[in-house]
Amino acid sequence: MKAGPGQPGDFASLPARGRVELTGYVESVTYPASGAAEVFRAGLVPDLAGPGSAHPRPRVELAWLGQRAVPGVKQGVWLKVTGMLTRMHGEATMHDPRYEIVAVEQEEA
Repeated sequence: MKAGPGQPGDFASLPARGRVELTGYVESVTYPASGAAEVFRAGLVPDLAGPGSAHPRPRVELAWLGQRAVPGVKQGVWLKVTGMLTRMHGEATMHDPRYEIVAVEQEEA
């Protein structure tokens, strides 16, 4: 299944588990707390939210085990990820996915 810039794709219809390839926007990142298990997390969504958008969007949680940070993965980056999708507490999750940076959001001057 594919989604991303120019390919809206439907994150909501992802399988319960299995290998998938997605392209999406990194909406948020979470760094592990000091003394906590080292798991770097990023929330991947299919597109950018429009101004005033209040409806929840489907998202896939990306988790890199044993990592405090992942090079190039930050809020505002478009990623193409490939990996095994599972459901953790009802949320679509990929552990240690392969990733490729597709585009980086440019800040306006």
